[in-house]
Amino acid sequence: MAVRRDTAGGQAYDATPYLPDRGGLPAYREAAAGCEGCPLHVGTTQTVFGSGSASARLVLVGEQPGDQEDRRGEPFVGPAGGVLRKALEEAGLDIGESYLTNAVKHFKYTSTGPGKRRIHKPPTLREVSACRPWLTAELRLIGPHVVVALGATAAKALFGPSFRVTKDRGALFSPGEWGDGTGGKACALATIHPSAVLRSDEREAAYAGLVSDLRVAAAALR
Repeated sequence: MAVRRDTAGGQAYDATPYLPDRGGLPAYREAAAGCEGCPLHVGTTQTVFGSGSASARLVLVGEQPGDQEDRRGEPFVGPAGGVLRKALEEAGLDIGESYLTNAVKHFKYTSTGPGKRRIHKPPTLREVSACRPWLTAELRLIGPHVVVALGATAAKALFGPSFRVTKDRGALFSPGEWGDGTGGKACALATIHPSAVLRSDEREAAYAGLVSDLRVAAAALR
């Protein structure tokens, strides 16, 4: 596992040594399968790299794979993925022309109950930072026009640790106004994670807000 020391003298994890020297998305996907840049690779089924068009104009970044994503090796194939696909369609966005990925490529969880059910556990900022080289590489290789952060973890990975989705969701940031990994090409915005719709006591309102934010992304692509 790649470990360095942070400024406080503690362990700071880093995926950089696992990135390939050259190649496109297939090369990076293959290399990511062997990533041990942080402890999250232990106990998971596999690395869940991004999927979708290598020339996508829209990249959607979530937090991390869930239980079903970990088992199937694809992002957004669980219940939250179903909400996202429906919202994208309603917002006028074609998921077939998009690229889906996560800020963290391994499933972080705790086990509970008689059947040891795996329960999602949010990644730490250190784990997000360790995995960021993979996300930066994806953005660089794809060169999208718009990047959408889905949820707080993805937003902090793209906009910095002080960013608050509750405050600035739906606001479109121009190239150069955010932690751009696309060479100054892409606009970006943040919205809620589709799983937040499933957890909400007011699902209709939460879903409508998600669609509204995605419509801002759709307008930016026109």
